[in-house]
Amino acid sequence: MKKFWRSIVQQELAIEMKHISKTFGELKANDDVNLSVRQGEVHALLGENGAGKSTLMNMLSGIYTPDAGTIRINGKDVHFSSPKDSIKMGIGMIHQHFKLVDVMTAKENILIGQPSSLFVHGKKLSKQIKELSDQYGLDLDPDKKVYDMSVGEKQTLEIMKVLYRGARILIMDEPTAVLTPQEIKKLFRVIRNMKEQGCSIVIITHKLNEVMEISDRVTVLRKGKSIETVVTKDVEVSSLIEMMVGKKVDLSIEKRTFRGNKPLLWLDEVTVLDKEGKEALSNVSFTINSHEIVGVAGVAGSGQKELCEVIAGLIKAQKGRVYFDGENILGRTPREIIRLGIRMGFIPEDRLGMGLVGSMDIVHNMVLKDYQNQPGILLQRGECIKKAKKIVEELDIQTPSIYTPVKKLSGGNVQKVLLGREIDSAPKVLITAYAVRGLDIGASYKIYELLSEQKARGVGVLFVGEDLDVLMDLCDKVVVLCHGEVTGIVEPAKVTKEEIGLLMTGKQEGEALA
Repeated sequence: MKKFWRSIVQQELAIEMKHISKTFGELKANDDVNLSVRQGEVHALLGENGAGKSTLMNMLSGIYTPDAGTIRINGKDVHFSSPKDSIKMGIGMIHQHFKLVDVMTAKENILIGQPSSLFVHGKKLSKQIKELSDQYGLDLDPDKKVYDMSVGEKQTLEIMKVLYRGARILIMDEPTAVLTPQEIKKLFRVIRNMKEQGCSIVIITHKLNEVMEISDRVTVLRKGKSIETVVTKDVEVSSLIEMMVGKKVDLSIEKRTFRGNKPLLWLDEVTVLDKEGKEALSNVSFTINSHEIVGVAGVAGSGQKELCEVIAGLIKAQKGRVYFDGENILGRTPREIIRLGIRMGFIPEDRLGMGLVGSMDIVHNMVLKDYQNQPGILLQRGECIKKAKKIVEELDIQTPSIYTPVKKLSGGNVQKVLLGREIDSAPKVLITAYAVRGLDIGASYKIYELLSEQKARGVGVLFVGEDLDVLMDLCDKVVVLCHGEVTGIVEPAKVTKEEIGLLMTGKQEGEALA
């Protein structure tokens, strides 16, 4: 009788990973991890950066092989030596960064890498795609080129690719990271349809509100170990955070308002062309005041990067004006801007490419910012050593020493070094591009706190972000970009996330807020 019930339970489990361990050199990425996912279940995988989520899923998808432990799929022991083995067992992984060929159509992308693709006629494939679309509630034009698709359509295509290959187990890595609220609702509808059809979906995400909305159960990892698996409806968000971090964390963002604000930075009809001569920014106009955090929202590639770089003097504008403290700085180099006495911090999107030199330690990265202000031809490192010690202490940067190369630090600590260095220059305007991308919850809220402190000191902050909840909680106003154009400038207290989402898709302010 016991064997009978054990077999019934095993049949219900689509995935069973027991005592999984994986080591890279001295780093133990997974240490005796257990994960079980039922058939027809949406299972969220939570954990801070470095908790081992991606490593665990890479073993499930055949990219890595576990050093120890067993994997069972639908009650059968499996040993994956490549992604092909995983695909044969009906497992499909949808990566955060899409694996699509832009110049091909949807159906051409679906056929890539499939042995039987040469024998599938176009009309037959279109029929199969339509049948899958009807079955799971997907909306996809098989003849549409990828470069003409929205981000949501590209994700739908990625889902279609794995379903076409027969996947019944789907792994989704940060599936909502670049979607508008409307696209997230569509995705959740599709996920629920797949669940009803008996598919098992594992979602790796850091958005706790979405975990609570879409998942049936949650497994939390911390420092490579599986902490607990809980039923979503029976757990509080605060408990999930405590499991992830190992202690209670206050996730409130205090938004203060100040009087006597004065304009610091004013953009007037700024237009920037990309390498192909197309408009990356088109007639962008808005103002940043003192004591103010201005958010920038938009789907990926809407001109956020160019906006930050044109203000910082890293790229040239085709037309327009940028006034800083009443003086037009457009067209000046970063060094000329500094010589004018304009103090402007800039935290770029690529923190170890444009922001810091990875092979240098904290002290010498401070020197890079400070050397042009030093007298004479010999570098005086003493002041930079003091500054390095100061930011390590004040920002709680976890590093063996101020002389440790920054590339050896975690992403959160690298970002704290960069932010601390820029704040140390006492900027009047601080420009941040994706300041918390890839950071865990604790590090992210430390960054929000630092930016709020700068606002209280009278600094104007430009905050380019991806998470609309954070943009609405942190910012005094939000500039919404779509294809390089400003579709609206809104106050978070007066709009909803859905209305900002409409602006992100190209609706003008009057239409979106009607």
